[in-house]
Amino acid sequence: MRLKKPLLSASSLLLLAAGAAHAEVPNVVVSIKPIHSLVASIMQGIGEPALIVEGAASPHTYSMKPSNASALEKADVVFWVGHGLEAFLEKPLETLGSGAKIVELDDAPGLEKLKFREGGAFEAHDDGDEHEAGAHEEGHHHDEGEFDMHLWLDPDNAKAMAAEIEKTLAEVDPDNAAAYKANLDALGTRLDTLDKTLTETVAPIKDKPFVVFHDAYQYFEHRYRVKVAGSITVSPETLPGAARLKQIHQKIVELGATCVFAEPQFEPKLVNIVLEGTPAKSGTLDPEAATLDAGPDLYFQLMEGIGTSLKTCLSSGS
Repeated sequence: MRLKKPLLSASSLLLLAAGAAHAEVPNVVVSIKPIHSLVASIMQGIGEPALIVEGAASPHTYSMKPSNASALEKADVVFWVGHGLEAFLEKPLETLGSGAKIVELDDAPGLEKLKFREGGAFEAHDDGDEHEAGAHEEGHHHDEGEFDMHLWLDPDNAKAMAAEIEKTLAEVDPDNAAAYKANLDALGTRLDTLDKTLTETVAPIKDKPFVVFHDAYQYFEHRYRVKVAGSITVSPETLPGAARLKQIHQKIVELGATCVFAEPQFEPKLVNIVLEGTPAKSGTLDPEAATLDAGPDLYFQLMEGIGTSLKTCLSSGS
């Protein structure tokens, strides 16, 4: 029996060490699916981040749940895009997340940030019943330096945010710093491949104008030179009035827009209204990954899905 005792002790020490290592992995909470996917990629094989805006919910209209509050209270690190996107998180982060390291990714070094578009097909200021809505939309968007917050829709921006995520995790969890760095390098290679794939996917339809539900695609448009002609509404929580819908309808006719794209989280009836009496077709774009399962692959499915949806609808309209 005595001969076995040292072996049992060694085994016990190994189990304790493994348990301690597991316990030291930080509790990481992420606001939205596209960012969660980047964090999950960098934490792959080490730990799994928690997600706040799950399922088909949108950060534009989200309300906190008790489970979200509990996750924030236990968090060591919280990643979010920033005040201009997940406004619902501002107060909870001040209170529930007060013990966590909070990282606002719209401050990540190396990001290309584009200003919101105004006027014409992207914003209505003085169209009667649209005036009040336009003022609300302007207030919503312009509080944070007038930048469009859908930063992840450019793979180069995803790389910049991923670098900030890796840096933060390595600082909080230095024991796993090498693993985080290896995962970051693998993610960077994968993002480069994605970028090439998307360039090839949209190349045949780059010059065909289309209309989107809300102006969320500027980074994708800027990166791949596709031709967004306008949006039905600037801010998803503010539904457009009759004058706005008439304006978009006219824009579709004038430009010969081939497709009008709905989004899965919002009422498709508005898209049907602006399509009526035009030759344009309808499609669906999902900028916040409402229909996708969370995880490391989601970001790539999201971006490839946008490219494929554009190509499919715009090609069929030719």
